[in-house]
Amino acid sequence: MNDLSDDAIDALLREQFDGPVPADCFCDQVMERLPARRRGYEWPLVAGIVSGAAMCWWSLKSAPIAGIGWRDWLSGEPSEPAITLMIAMMSFAILALAWAMAQADDRHDQPWRRFTR
Repeated sequence: MNDLSDDAIDALLREQFDGPVPADCFCDQVMERLPARRRGYEWPLVAGIVSGAAMCWWSLKSAPIAGIGWRDWLSGEPSEPAITLMIAMMSFAILALAWAMAQADDRHDQPWRRFTR
């Protein structure tokens, strides 16, 4: 719609109706009639994490950079393979956190919203 038709509609509504429409708890009644929210299944997520970790381990078990990185990381030596491995793991953790926050669509599942209002 354009501004001209919006103004015409507003003028007609002002002429025909005086005051606000009583809600009579309409929103509360609608919310009571909605079905309960179904919980999602957690096993696909767990299966995906386990299979992804297994496939990563299987594909990197013969790579020398992964073995050297793990060895140096566990011994406390900051080498290039160890730092690369640490950056990769932190990146995956940040991506998983961002995905989890994007998937949380219920306001009760998002406690940080209480503090940002």
